[in-house]
Amino acid sequence: MGRRGGRSSLLDLSKRNRRNPTDAERKLWSLLRGKRLGGWKFKRQEQIGDYIVDFVCFGARLIIEADGSQHAESSEDAMRTAWLEGQGFRVMRFWNNEILGNPEGVATAIDEMLPPLPNPSPARGEGL
Repeated sequence: MGRRGGRSSLLDLSKRNRRNPTDAERKLWSLLRGKRLGGWKFKRQEQIGDYIVDFVCFGARLIIEADGSQHAESSEDAMRTAWLEGQGFRVMRFWNNEILGNPEGVATAIDEMLPPLPNPSPARGEGL
C-alpha cells in the first residue's frame, strides 16, 4: 500500500517522514488534508518510483514540495522534478518560510492549479 514502484527500502523512510514532519510540512498538511482544497484528496510522503514526494494528489496529477535551504540550486531536485513530470505529474515547490509566513497565499496558488472536480451525479446519490 502506498508504494508506486521503485525501491522497497523507501517505505520505512516515508513512514518515518510522516511521523516526523517539519513545521512547514505540518502547516501545509493542515491546508491540504481532508479534501480542503477544491475537494481533491492529497496524500503525504508517498513513494513514486525511486522518490518520496511530500504531498501528492493522484487525481489531479499534482505534487507539492516543501523545500528548505538544502534544496536551493539542487541539481538532484531538477532531475527528480524532470522525472516526475515525465510521469505526467505537475510539481509545485514552495519554500518553508513561504509556507509558514503566507499559508493563505500558498493555498491559493495550489488551488489555482487544481481543476474543478466533475459534477456529482444526483442519479447515484452524489451531491445530495
